[in-house]
Parts: sequence; C-alpha cells; structure tokens
Amino acid sequence: MGDYPDVAADPTGAHHVPVLLDEVLRGLRVKAGMWFVDCTLGGGGHTAALLAKSAPDGRVLGIDADPAAIRRVSESQADAIAAGRLLLSAAPFGHLEKVAADNGFSPVDGVLFDLGVSSFQLQTSERGFSFLQAGPLDMRFDPAQTFSAADVVNDWDEEALADVIYRYGEEQQSRRIARYLVKHRPFATTAQLAEAVEQAVGGRRGSRIHPATRTFQALRIVVNQELQQLEEALPQALRLLKPGGRLAVISFHSLEDRIVKQWMQNEARSYVPDPTRLHGGFDRQPTLRILTKKPAVAGEDEVSRNPRSRSAKLRVAEKLP
Repeated sequence: MGDYPDVAADPTGAHHVPVLLDEVLRGLRVKAGMWFVDCTLGGGGHTAALLAKSAPDGRVLGIDADPAAIRRVSESQADAIAAGRLLLSAAPFGHLEKVAADNGFSPVDGVLFDLGVSSFQLQTSERGFSFLQAGPLDMRFDPAQTFSAADVVNDWDEEALADVIYRYGEEQQSRRIARYLVKHRPFATTAQLAEAVEQAVGGRRGSRIHPATRTFQALRIVVNQELQQLEEALPQALRLLKPGGRLAVISFHSLEDRIVKQWMQNEARSYVPDPTRLHGGFDRQPTLRILTKKPAVAGEDEVSRNPRSRSAKLRVAEKLP
C-alpha cells in the first residue's frame, strides 16, 4: 500500500502549510535572479518562498489545473504579479512545455512538483475530495472537466471499478468493495461512499487509517489522470531546465514515488542493457544527476506541525550539460 496521508488525521484549518519547504529551497539551490516553475501551485506556499529567496529579480511561473488555486494566489501575490515576477496559468501540469512557451518562460533554473491534493481542496466540502464531511462525489481538480468520481462509482462495471481501486489505491479488498458498491449504488455524496466502503470491508477495526482512504485515493487519481500527467510532465521539465538546473518532486504515495524514482534512474544511466543481445547493451549520455540517494522526508517537528507531511518524499536531480 502506498503511504497516502489519511485525511482524517489532518487537523489544520484553511491555512496552507507547504511541505518540506526548507528541503525544497536547498534542493533547488535558490538564488537571486533565478527562474522557477511551480507546476502544482496549490496554496502558493512554495511559490511565495521561491519568490522571496530569488528576490529582487527572480521569477516564478505557477501552474495549477484548479482555477480556485489561481484565484487564491492572484490575491495573495498581487504585488509580485504587478512587478512581473509571478506569472500564473490555469492548466494541468501535463501541458508544462506549452504553458512555458505561451508565457515566454524558458529555459529555467528549477522545476517543482508537489503532487497530490492540496489542503484547500480537502477542506472545501463541495469539491468532494474528503470523506470527513458530506460533499458531492466530485474530486475534479478542474471543475470544467465533465468526468467526475460519481461517473466512476455509479457507471463503471464491477470489474473495471475493482481494477481501478486495486491499481490506484493498492487496496487488497478491491473486489469486495467494488461488489458492494455496485450492489448499493447510486451514491451522491462522499459521506455515503465512505460509509459504504466501511461496510464493505467490515468496519474500521481499530485502524488509524479510515477504510475508504485507498478507495478515495484511487478515484481521485483516475478522475484527474494524475499518474499519466506525471509521466508526461517529467520529460517536459527536463527539457525546460538549463544545464545545471534542478528538478524537485514531492510525492505522497508509492505509485507517484515509483514513477519519479524509476524515471530519474533511467535518465541518470550511462549504460543500458540490451535484452535482445546475449552480452552487452549500449552506452548513453546521462541527462540527470540524482542528488537524493534516498528521498528527503519530514522531521518530527514538521510532522507534529503538519501531519500530512509524514507521507511526503522529496527527490531532487540536476540536469547535466
């Protein structure tokens, strides 16, 4: 099972706390005048720190599929926008290169991904990301998108639903859950779905993690095509970076982290075995140097201040000449 944070354990209010902030700033080696892309704007915490650390003339391009994030940061960073230091774009980060080109923002010194759902999205009941309060069964990062979690839960057949819950939630009881959901649907709210999943698996049984956590994770991932977006965006980020520029990725569960880790390892290789040949392979020019042999994680102090950070893993790599 991936280590996706249990939203039930997040006691924060509307205040957004950027995860692994010091580690990100060190990893990206932020200096005055540098240009950065924050591919997952969210609450704008990382962007605000990048702007402050790169002052007086550094610039940031902030991207987010959620227009609410764009509006929120437009208000909180109005001065930086007026000064031309912050550009914002409402788009999925899978469109990274196009967004950068449209804004004349390349090459850059650093690219940041802070994956997953933001605190604001979790705490806004009408967005349907959290099972802690009744909200519509939605989970779309971009509200203009027509496909929602309700379509998956209420319309997909049992086999397809079970496959999604198993693949993206790494839920061992996916078949039982899918069978129960198909039998008792339709579902209109997050609370109804969470209760149904709990009934399907026989209750919480003293577990710290709510039984619906993995199912909600799976639905959110498939609705927003998160893993596909990540796979498409990583090579784009590499192409945008200057030689010596750095890429930092924060993930919250094993599916994301595995994609990032394997992609970085492949880009750092100087030799690739050839399975079609009995001996040997071919040499290649590495494009990345991995700077985090093991991912950086939150310390005890940060976890106590921000429980969601306990699952965060940061990987950093540098583009080679």
